[in-house]
Parts: sequence; C-alpha cells; structure tokens
Amino acid sequence: MMIDRDWNLSLTVDQVLRGQGADPEKIRARRPALVETAEWALREGLPLLEPAVVIRELVVQSLRHEQLLLEEGGRLSGSLIAQHLGGASRVAVMVCTIGSQLEAISGEMMATDPLLSLGLEGVGTAAVELLATEVISRLEAAAHADGLQSSIPLSPGMINWTVEVGQTEIFALVDAGQIGVRLNGSSMMVPRMSLSQVLGFGLEMNLKGRSCDYCNLNQTCRYQDHYAPANPA
Repeated sequence: MMIDRDWNLSLTVDQVLRGQGADPEKIRARRPALVETAEWALREGLPLLEPAVVIRELVVQSLRHEQLLLEEGGRLSGSLIAQHLGGASRVAVMVCTIGSQLEAISGEMMATDPLLSLGLEGVGTAAVELLATEVISRLEAAAHADGLQSSIPLSPGMINWTVEVGQTEIFALVDAGQIGVRLNGSSMMVPRMSLSQVLGFGLEMNLKGRSCDYCNLNQTCRYQDHYAPANPA
C-alpha cells in the first residue's frame, strides 16, 4: 500500500465553474460577477487543499461468476467489473481526497454567503477530480511502460456497480483511514470531497468506451466532452 501526499494541483477558473455545474462560456457572457466569485474562491480555496491518495496494487487470481478474485482473499464483483477487468492481471485500488478543511469552511459560509460557499465547493469538486486524473495518468504511464494496457477508471455508483457494493469492496482492500477517509452508514465517503476508483492492467484489456458512458448521468450531463477517454484511439 502506498500513500502519497505530494501533489501540486493547478486549477483554472473554468474548472472551478464546471465544478459548480456551470458552463464557463455562458457564465462569462451572462454573469461576469460569478466569474469574479470563482476567482476569489480559487485564491482562497487552494491553500485549504490537503490532497492525499492511498493506492494498493493487487494481483488478479481469477474471474468467476462476475467476481474478480484477488490475492489475499480480496474481491471486486459485478457485471461492470467483469466487463472491464476480466482481462486484467493486476488492479490498482485507490482512494483520493482533498481533506476536510475546505469542506468545513464552505459549510460554515453557507449561512452567511451562499454564493462564496458554492464557489469553494466548485474548487473542491474540481480539485478532487484533477487529483484522481493525475493519479490515473501516473498509473497508466507506468503500466504502459511495462507493455500493459489499462482499463477505464471504474468508480462505485457507475452503471452496474452500486455505491453500496463498490465502496464496501474498495474500503476492504485499502486502509483509507490513513488519509482520513471513512464510509458513513450510507456508504458515502467522509470527507465528501473524496473519490474512489479501480483501474485494471493486462495484456488484453477491454478498451471500449470511457467512464462517462457508464455514469448514471450520461444522458443528461453537459460536460462529457471535457473528460477524455482513458484509452484514446
């Protein structure tokens, strides 16, 4: 198991706006005051980030009845897992977080200045997504150097891998408590600005599609074009 806290996250105002669920181009044209809020949030929010990642790589032993059996008795289960990790010889299981400080301050500000609070929320959302993207990029580069292909990143809550099942399995495989992340009674991560993912590596992986294709919001999300496929053709 590896813990890495050495991350320098460089965010843009557009990323913060998208983190709030806004279209940066439209916001700049119609509501420039919100751009100023995002700029403020970026200045104030960056020093509050406490990025940390815990990663564990495990050897795949077999795939049986939509259960990926791992070394030391670990497992990942479900049709999404079987579809994308069936050809994997090893998997990387990870939890990423930006800590609780920004989330706490954003929560305190909600009662007095909701707009600034939402700006900080945008910083946090964008930051944890960027952190996960950078982790995946490093892992993919190392695997490709070994001549291996990589799967798309899989996260609990995607189609055919429920939060309840996926989070329980991931947290059984990594000690996320070492970076201050835990599951609550609803299988949601605390701090909330955290992400959990699984990536598979092998000689012949399923390279079709991208993570957005298996998101429950894939029919309505306006921002799919901002997420490049993990394995571009």
